[in-house]
Amino acid sequence: MKFLLTCCTVILLQFAATSLPAQTADQQLETFFKAHLEQCFQLRPLEATMLGDHRFDDQLDDISAAARQQWLQHYRSQLQRLEREIPRQQLSRSGQVDYEILRDELVRSIWLAENTRPFEEDPRTYGSYITDSVYSLLVQSTLPKETNIKNAIARIGQIPRIVQTARQTLRDSPPTILETAILQNRGAIGFYEKGIYELIGASPQLEALRTATAPALVALREHQTFLEDSRRLRANGNWRLGPELFAEKLQLVLNAGVSARQVLADAEAEFLRVQDELYVVSRQLWSQYFPQTVLPPDDPAGRRETVTKVIAAVSQEHGTPETLVADARSSVGQIQDFIRQRDLLRLPDPDRCQIIEMPEFRRGNSLAYLDPALPLDPGGISSYAVSPPPADWGSERVRSFLEEYNQHMLQILTIHEAYPGHYVQLEYSNRCPSLIRRVLQSGVFIEGWAVYTEQMMLDQGYGNGSLQLRLNQLKFYLRAVVNAILDHRMHCTEMTDEQAMELLTVQAYQSEGEARLKVIRAKQSSTQLSTYFTGRMAHYRLRQEIQREQGPAFSLGRYHEAVLDHGSVPMKYLPELVRDRLKQPR
Repeated sequence: MKFLLTCCTVILLQFAATSLPAQTADQQLETFFKAHLEQCFQLRPLEATMLGDHRFDDQLDDISAAARQQWLQHYRSQLQRLEREIPRQQLSRSGQVDYEILRDELVRSIWLAENTRPFEEDPRTYGSYITDSVYSLLVQSTLPKETNIKNAIARIGQIPRIVQTARQTLRDSPPTILETAILQNRGAIGFYEKGIYELIGASPQLEALRTATAPALVALREHQTFLEDSRRLRANGNWRLGPELFAEKLQLVLNAGVSARQVLADAEAEFLRVQDELYVVSRQLWSQYFPQTVLPPDDPAGRRETVTKVIAAVSQEHGTPETLVADARSSVGQIQDFIRQRDLLRLPDPDRCQIIEMPEFRRGNSLAYLDPALPLDPGGISSYAVSPPPADWGSERVRSFLEEYNQHMLQILTIHEAYPGHYVQLEYSNRCPSLIRRVLQSGVFIEGWAVYTEQMMLDQGYGNGSLQLRLNQLKFYLRAVVNAILDHRMHCTEMTDEQAMELLTVQAYQSEGEARLKVIRAKQSSTQLSTYFTGRMAHYRLRQEIQREQGPAFSLGRYHEAVLDHGSVPMKYLPELVRDRLKQPR
């Protein structure tokens, strides 16, 4: 009987081999990537959740040193297998792009694992496991509420293990990073004391949730003591990458075909151009805000005085801490209507973007962010989160914050984060047929698109020519330009905090509070601050090239959809992809 079974099995396998068509190279690549993701998800369950695969939602990663070494070995093995097993030359052109995106992602992951030490030096790293792992289940997953709560309870039970690993692993941490981690862990305690219950509301699982949060809160309070006491005395880590590492990391992270030196040169040239535009707009507004005062002289000092005073005057047009989120919501309708009326692109239907108050444990680095629907669970909600000033801020700091995010700047921010910025673009990205492009997204494309849309909207007439709106758009864009300069100088030179503050507040007209947060962020996230400017320049230049090529036949809405149809791809591929897409019907 065993012999007969074996013979039958051989015959069946032979039949399958002769009757089933062989996979194309593109299909082999997709099969390879799916198997790669499966292995990644088993090693790092949180990554599965954050991408929208909910099979592992009750688990949390093993983040011990031995486990993290396994991650690195996996990247190395997969890179070798990819180059050995996938016939690159037989792939379609689209498949070759996907192949290179995956290859570059593996190379980047290996480099980061070998050259950076976030688990040893950055206590914020553990926040993803402590709070994001649970929060994302409750606000982004499309599974039934009861299932999400059950999985959240299972993960909360693992928080003491995560915290214990953090205390065993953390070494020297730069002071600015440590201070943010202290604030965020305090927010995590507040989340498990109160916020999670407000989020869940009435539920028969509340008692089980309280049982799970009790030991988690004990662990988090102990962790707070650890961060505030024993860690503070040893917070002397060096945050500067240095020119060589910065240049290597920038090329790997941006993957845009430009060097660190070129990014800096472009940013410094653009800095001067935007300064000139700011002066032209400010000069036109001067008499409206200072009708009895003579315009300052047209020299460098006078120009800076003009821009500074006009920005300060326009910034007084702001709301209150209590109305900040409502003020952000109020501009959404008119922005959407304008996009439709001008046919700038087709908006997602149905609209699944909600505007919320930023959770406390997420605050500390920026006023707003977008939590998009997940690539593997695209039917979920996207959240445009806005952060009111924290309750413990003094009145002067709150005033500065509200002036920075006045009623005009809030509209620019909503364009950037939601319509037609991050929310719209990432909804398009989630529809891309390529699994590799849906999962392995380019931050340069994403941030560059959002910055590009700010000027584009005003250029097309949004705001009816409001000079106050244009002033804030230019100021916001100058921030992206200065981000790239600050990023380079902080990590490649001995730029001091005082020099950085002078660049941001005097030359880039930022409020002191905003500038201090940016200096902290530059230390905490090397190369990320360069993504905005690099991406915007690539998007803007491509638009000018295509528009000049097509002449009167150019359609802005059709062009924008051609840009977004390919997912969040590295910018170096976009010219080819857009030109091919524009040959097809809209």
